[in-house]
Amino acid sequence: MNLRRWFLLPARAMQVLFFAVPLGIVVVLSVLTRGDYGGAEQPWSSESYRRLFDPLYGLILWRSIWIAALATALCVLLGFPLALYISRAQKYRSLLLQLVILPFWTSFLIRTYAWLFLLRDTGLVNTALLKLGVIHQPLPLLYNDGAVLLGLVYGYLPFMVLPIYAALERMDPSLAEAAADLGAKPLSIVLRVIAPLASAGVLAGSLLVFIPCLGAYLTPDLMGGGRTVMVGNLVQNQFTTARDWPFGSAVSLALMAITALMLALFLRRAPAESP
Repeated sequence: MNLRRWFLLPARAMQVLFFAVPLGIVVVLSVLTRGDYGGAEQPWSSESYRRLFDPLYGLILWRSIWIAALATALCVLLGFPLALYISRAQKYRSLLLQLVILPFWTSFLIRTYAWLFLLRDTGLVNTALLKLGVIHQPLPLLYNDGAVLLGLVYGYLPFMVLPIYAALERMDPSLAEAAADLGAKPLSIVLRVIAPLASAGVLAGSLLVFIPCLGAYLTPDLMGGGRTVMVGNLVQNQFTTARDWPFGSAVSLALMAITALMLALFLRRAPAESP
């Protein structure tokens, strides 16, 4: 037992140093008062937590939740057929999986900037549509909720595909064959046989997509152009522009509480949904 504790000591020390200590600092900052020139100072105050109930910040939270939820739903709709196709592929399965993982080889910032060059007024999409005569003036493809949604779906789609693929890859193919022998149509087989068996992968993928989307700040900042403010942008602005560290810490803790709640709900459902 003593030897086991010694082996676990480095991992526990890292948890304390890189998780418990920073979290404790954020908790302390959240109950301090903003200084005259920014930062945080005494006296102790709960004003930052009371500000969380301001309708303005409630609107930002609601926008973050529905954008993250919609991005997650779109990732499910796009990722499930792709994961199903890859799991059924025989000859090119490895190649298809590598193509799904390929975006991770490039910086997320660079990939987001690539979308800016594609969707801006003088970008490839608008230029092509103008030359084809489809439109007569550039479409507003950037700096709106739709652009942010597109960026989130593009960025986090692999996190949905891989867990669903892992669940489908373990599925017994004879179950779908049996359903077909009994007269079930292909769509009915997918909805009533394959989808329930892959529900654990869908839940895992939804968790991996929803939580990062909820706290995203880079995609809304670049593709939203400051017009689509989400919780991540609010936290960033409080620590950088407004220099209101107590309120930024309180928002961060509130976001962490929502994330922990989502994780708790997932852990409660995961055993019952596992294949």
